[in-house]
Amino acid sequence: MATAIKPTRMELNRLRARLKTATRGHKLLKDKRDELMRQFMLIVKENKELREKVEERLAGAMASLSAASAVMSPEMLEQSLLYPKRRVSVAVKYRNIMGVTVPEYDFHTEDGGDALPYGYAMTSGELDDAIVGLTRSFTDMLELARIEKTVQLLANEIEKTRRRVNALEYMMIPELQSSIRYIRMKLEENERGNITRLMKVKDAILAEAHGYDK
Repeated sequence: MATAIKPTRMELNRLRARLKTATRGHKLLKDKRDELMRQFMLIVKENKELREKVEERLAGAMASLSAASAVMSPEMLEQSLLYPKRRVSVAVKYRNIMGVTVPEYDFHTEDGGDALPYGYAMTSGELDDAIVGLTRSFTDMLELARIEKTVQLLANEIEKTRRRVNALEYMMIPELQSSIRYIRMKLEENERGNITRLMKVKDAILAEAHGYDK
């Protein structure tokens, strides 16, 4: 690679400028990668805690639903859940984390009077517990979906940034440094050659002036 480069001072200055830019870019990308990793670890911890919370609530709601199905007929259970009274809406917004656009969900509920979609006369308390548990879990599951999507997007950006850092650190910067050393060596060789020729010319001129040959 280096032998294909023209050993001129103009090329040397150009490569030095590229090396300076690459070094500055390498530092900025490393700082970005480190900050992304910090944000990633914080969100992963939050994701773990929320997932455990969601799984615990879902397990409790399913246990209550199983208990309700044991004391209620399948027809009555199906009829109780057939016409929900709660209306929900989800709005999606976005925010930026170190150049990564991640989603945010805004969850709204509109209760039609009572939150439970049935009367209390023919239903069991276990069904009430199941509905309340599932309702509370829904908001957490939506938040969990947001966090896991954020984790995925950050992981992809960290991997891309890591590849760029490695390309600069192990390929581009060493190649530029090698090319600069090659040009400097060639320029120094040319300078020494010019000095040698000038000294020979000087000796020839002095010899001619004094009437003898060296």
